[in-house]
Amino acid sequence: MSQFFESIKVEDQEIFLLDQHQKRINETFSNFGKEKPINLAEIFTSLEHDEDGLYKFRISYDLTGKYRTQMIPYAMSEIANFQLVENNSYDYSFKFEDRKELEKMKTLSKAAEIIIVKNNHITDSSYSNLIFKKGKDWFTPKTFLLNGVQRQHLLKTKKIKEAEITLQNLREYSHFQLINAMNELDDAYSYPIDRIKNLPKNSEQTEI
Repeated sequence: MSQFFESIKVEDQEIFLLDQHQKRINETFSNFGKEKPINLAEIFTSLEHDEDGLYKFRISYDLTGKYRTQMIPYAMSEIANFQLVENNSYDYSFKFEDRKELEKMKTLSKAAEIIIVKNNHITDSSYSNLIFKKGKDWFTPKTFLLNGVQRQHLLKTKKIKEAEITLQNLREYSHFQLINAMNELDDAYSYPIDRIKNLPKNSEQTEI
Protein backbone atom coordinates (compact mmCIF):
# COMPACT_ATOMS: atom_id res chain seq x y z
CA MET A 1 0.00 0.00 0.00
CA SER A 2 1.21 3.51 -0.81
CA GLN A 3 2.98 5.29 2.00
CA PHE A 4 2.89 9.04 2.47
CA PHE A 5 4.52 11.43 4.89
CA GLU A 6 4.44 14.95 6.28
CA SER A 7 7.33 16.93 7.72
CA ILE A 8 6.03 19.58 10.10
CA LYS A 9 7.86 22.41 11.86
CA VAL A 10 7.73 22.40 15.65
CA GLU A 11 9.53 25.16 17.51
CA ASP A 12 9.46 25.66 21.27
CA GLN A 13 6.60 23.14 21.47
CA GLU A 14 4.48 25.08 18.92
CA ILE A 15 3.39 23.34 15.73
CA PHE A 16 3.32 25.37 12.49
CA LEU A 17 1.00 25.38 9.46
CA LEU A 18 -1.04 22.57 11.00
CA ASP A 19 -4.20 23.39 9.00
CA GLN A 20 -2.32 23.23 5.69
CA HIS A 21 -0.70 19.89 6.56
CA GLN A 22 -4.06 18.45 7.65
CA LYS A 23 -5.66 19.71 4.44
CA ARG A 24 -3.04 17.88 2.37
CA ILE A 25 -3.62 14.66 4.30
CA ASN A 26 -7.39 15.02 3.85
CA GLU A 27 -6.93 15.54 0.10
CA THR A 28 -4.64 12.51 -0.14
CA PHE A 29 -7.19 10.24 1.53
CA SER A 30 -10.01 11.68 -0.58
CA ASN A 31 -8.10 11.29 -3.86
CA PHE A 32 -7.62 7.57 -3.22
CA GLY A 33 -11.25 7.08 -2.19
CA LYS A 34 -10.58 6.68 1.51
CA GLU A 35 -12.40 8.22 4.47
CA LYS A 36 -11.43 9.06 8.04
CA PRO A 37 -7.98 10.57 7.54
CA ILE A 38 -5.57 10.68 10.45
CA ASN A 39 -5.86 13.69 12.77
CA LEU A 40 -2.56 15.53 13.13
CA ALA A 41 -3.61 17.69 16.09
CA GLU A 42 -4.64 14.64 18.12
CA ILE A 43 -1.45 12.77 17.23
CA PHE A 44 0.79 15.72 18.10
CA THR A 45 -0.97 16.25 21.43
CA SER A 46 -0.58 12.56 22.28
CA LEU A 47 3.20 12.83 21.85
CA GLU A 48 3.42 15.22 24.80
CA HIS A 49 6.44 16.90 23.23
CA ASP A 50 7.84 19.26 25.88
CA GLU A 51 11.26 20.17 24.46
CA ASP A 52 12.15 23.69 23.37
CA GLY A 53 14.14 24.27 20.20
CA LEU A 54 13.51 23.54 16.54
CA TYR A 55 12.27 20.08 15.53
CA LYS A 56 10.99 18.31 12.45
CA PHE A 57 7.85 16.36 13.33
CA ARG A 58 7.81 13.60 10.71
CA ILE A 59 4.76 11.40 10.35
CA SER A 60 4.58 8.51 7.87
CA TYR A 61 1.16 7.03 7.17
CA ASP A 62 -0.85 4.78 4.90
CA LEU A 63 -4.46 4.92 3.75
CA THR A 64 -5.65 2.51 6.44
CA GLY A 65 -4.82 5.08 9.10
CA LYS A 66 -1.66 3.41 10.38
CA TYR A 67 1.16 5.83 11.11
CA ARG A 68 4.54 6.24 12.75
CA THR A 69 6.11 9.41 14.10
CA GLN A 70 9.57 10.88 14.65
CA MET A 71 10.57 14.11 16.37
CA ILE A 72 13.95 15.09 14.91
CA PRO A 73 16.12 18.05 16.02
CA TYR A 74 16.56 20.31 13.00
CA ALA A 75 19.16 22.78 11.78
CA MET A 76 19.47 24.34 8.33
CA SER A 77 22.66 23.68 6.41
CA GLU A 78 24.18 25.51 3.46
CA ILE A 79 24.21 23.73 0.10
CA ALA A 80 27.46 23.93 -1.84
CA ASN A 81 26.04 23.89 -5.37
CA PHE A 82 23.06 23.02 -7.53
CA GLN A 83 22.54 21.39 -10.92
CA LEU A 84 19.64 21.64 -13.34
CA VAL A 85 18.36 18.14 -14.14
CA GLU A 86 15.81 17.45 -16.88
CA ASN A 87 12.97 14.99 -16.30
CA ASN A 88 9.87 15.57 -18.41
CA SER A 89 7.87 12.63 -17.08
CA TYR A 90 8.37 12.76 -13.31
CA ASP A 91 5.20 13.18 -11.23
CA TYR A 92 5.11 13.96 -7.51
CA SER A 93 1.55 15.20 -7.04
CA PHE A 94 1.29 13.63 -3.58
CA LYS A 95 3.86 13.47 -0.79
CA PHE A 96 4.90 9.87 -1.39
CA GLU A 97 7.44 8.30 0.93
CA ASP A 98 8.96 6.50 -2.07
CA ARG A 99 11.55 8.97 -3.34
CA LYS A 100 13.68 6.53 -5.36
CA GLU A 101 13.39 8.49 -8.59
CA LEU A 102 14.35 11.74 -6.85
CA GLU A 103 17.34 10.09 -5.22
CA LYS A 104 18.38 8.57 -8.53
CA MET A 105 18.33 11.98 -10.22
CA LYS A 106 20.37 13.42 -7.37
CA THR A 107 22.90 10.59 -7.43
CA LEU A 108 23.44 10.96 -11.19
CA SER A 109 24.00 14.70 -10.88
CA LYS A 110 27.33 16.31 -10.14
CA ALA A 111 26.07 18.65 -7.43
CA ALA A 112 24.96 18.64 -3.82
CA GLU A 113 21.35 19.39 -4.81
CA ILE A 114 19.27 19.33 -7.98
CA ILE A 115 16.69 21.62 -9.55
CA ILE A 116 14.29 19.62 -11.69
CA VAL A 117 13.42 20.97 -15.13
CA LYS A 118 10.24 19.67 -16.74
CA ASN A 119 9.37 20.58 -20.33
CA ASN A 120 11.83 23.47 -20.19
CA HIS A 121 10.23 24.88 -17.02
CA ILE A 122 11.75 25.17 -13.55
CA THR A 123 9.90 23.09 -10.93
CA ASP A 124 11.33 22.13 -7.51
CA SER A 125 14.48 20.87 -5.85
CA SER A 126 14.60 17.30 -4.59
CA TYR A 127 12.96 18.27 -1.30
CA SER A 128 11.72 21.87 -1.54
CA ASN A 129 9.77 24.34 -3.58
CA LEU A 130 11.80 27.22 -4.98
CA ILE A 131 11.50 30.99 -5.01
CA PHE A 132 13.51 33.37 -7.19
CA LYS A 133 14.33 37.03 -6.63
CA LYS A 134 13.91 39.75 -9.23
CA GLY A 135 14.49 43.28 -7.96
CA LYS A 136 12.92 43.33 -4.49
CA ASP A 137 10.26 40.70 -5.22
CA TRP A 138 10.26 36.92 -4.83
CA PHE A 139 8.57 34.62 -7.36
CA THR A 140 7.79 30.91 -7.31
CA PRO A 141 7.43 28.78 -10.45
CA LYS A 142 3.88 28.06 -11.59
CA THR A 143 5.21 24.67 -12.68
CA PHE A 144 5.76 23.09 -9.25
CA LEU A 145 5.88 19.32 -8.73
CA LEU A 146 4.25 19.49 -5.29
CA ASN A 147 2.27 22.48 -4.05
CA GLY A 148 3.99 22.69 -0.67
CA VAL A 149 2.42 24.11 2.48
CA GLN A 150 5.01 26.89 2.82
CA ARG A 151 4.52 27.82 -0.84
CA GLN A 152 0.76 28.06 -0.32
CA HIS A 153 1.20 30.07 2.87
CA LEU A 154 3.59 32.60 1.29
CA LEU A 155 1.29 33.05 -1.72
CA LYS A 156 -1.75 33.48 0.53
CA THR A 157 0.02 36.10 2.63
CA LYS A 158 1.24 37.81 -0.57
CA LYS A 159 4.92 37.55 0.35
CA ILE A 160 5.68 35.86 -2.98
CA LYS A 161 4.09 35.77 -6.42
CA GLU A 162 3.76 33.11 -9.11
CA ALA A 163 5.65 33.38 -12.39
CA GLU A 164 6.51 31.29 -15.42
CA ILE A 165 10.18 30.52 -14.85
CA THR A 166 12.00 28.75 -17.66
CA LEU A 167 15.54 27.96 -18.77
CA GLN A 168 15.31 30.97 -21.06
CA ASN A 169 14.45 33.55 -18.41
CA LEU A 170 16.22 32.05 -15.39
CA ARG A 171 19.06 34.58 -15.62
CA GLU A 172 16.57 37.41 -15.08
CA TYR A 173 16.60 36.43 -11.40
CA SER A 174 19.47 37.30 -9.09
CA HIS A 175 18.95 34.89 -6.17
CA PHE A 176 16.90 31.88 -5.14
CA GLN A 177 15.80 30.10 -1.98
CA LEU A 178 14.52 26.67 -1.03
CA ILE A 179 11.24 26.78 0.90
CA ASN A 180 9.35 24.01 2.63
CA ALA A 181 7.58 23.38 5.93
CA MET A 182 10.89 23.79 7.78
CA ASN A 183 12.37 26.61 5.68
CA GLU A 184 10.54 29.92 5.52
CA LEU A 185 11.25 33.00 3.40
CA ASP A 186 14.52 34.37 4.78
CA ASP A 187 17.01 36.48 2.85
CA ALA A 188 19.79 35.09 5.04
CA TYR A 189 19.35 31.71 3.34
CA SER A 190 19.27 32.87 -0.27
CA TYR A 191 21.75 31.72 -2.93
CA PRO A 192 23.10 33.74 -5.87
CA ILE A 193 21.71 32.41 -9.14
CA ASP A 194 25.18 31.37 -10.31
CA ARG A 195 25.32 28.80 -7.50
CA ILE A 196 23.61 26.67 -10.19
CA LYS A 197 26.55 24.93 -11.89
CA ASN A 198 25.00 24.53 -15.34
CA LEU A 199 23.05 27.77 -15.46
CA PRO A 200 22.39 28.66 -19.11
CA LYS A 201 24.60 31.54 -20.20
CA ASN A 202 21.91 33.09 -22.37
CA SER A 203 18.51 32.35 -23.87
CA GLU A 204 20.03 30.32 -26.71
CA GLN A 205 22.18 28.11 -24.51
CA THR A 206 19.59 25.96 -22.74
CA GLU A 207 21.03 22.45 -22.86
CA ILE A 208 21.30 20.77 -19.47
